[in-house]
Amino acid sequence: MASFVRSIPEGEDRERLTCADCGFIAYENPKIVVGSVVEVEGQVLLCRRAIEPRRGFWTLPAGYMEMAETVEEGARREAWEEAQARIAIEGVLAIYSIARIGQVQVIFRAGLAEPGFAAGPESLDVRLFAWDDIPWDEIAFPSVRWALHHWREAEGAPLGLPAMNPPDDMRGMRPLPGDGL
Repeated sequence: MASFVRSIPEGEDRERLTCADCGFIAYENPKIVVGSVVEVEGQVLLCRRAIEPRRGFWTLPAGYMEMAETVEEGARREAWEEAQARIAIEGVLAIYSIARIGQVQVIFRAGLAEPGFAAGPESLDVRLFAWDDIPWDEIAFPSVRWALHHWREAEGAPLGLPAMNPPDDMRGMRPLPGDGL
């Protein structure tokens, strides 16, 4: 069985997980999260998480991409898994880099492709919220808050360049100290 160690391979500039026997490099790359701000008649669809982390808090229908699917397919799958919703994607709303946890999040703006939604196996509840009724103190992750605000800023307008991490919110923008970067 191969024995992997962390070392800086020749020609590289950072530590990599490398096989001590043959030199094979097992690259570790960020995970891609896909999701959507789903709008229905001016309201947004939120899911109350049934799983950790942040069980019981509200989030967008979103999750990790699977192999052999596009970002759009992943966003549609996640909307179905979490909210039993068939969505119609309008375009990319935002791309967030969460370096401290190795994630890139691609968030779409979408509507329902057909009526109806219900809590899926990863959700305790699924509801539509008007802007003033969003439970801001119960939002699961900073990027959900960012996406909701970016959706509000772009509401009704054609999508242009995707929004990025808010410049005044440094969470996730830089690796944590000691990450060697």
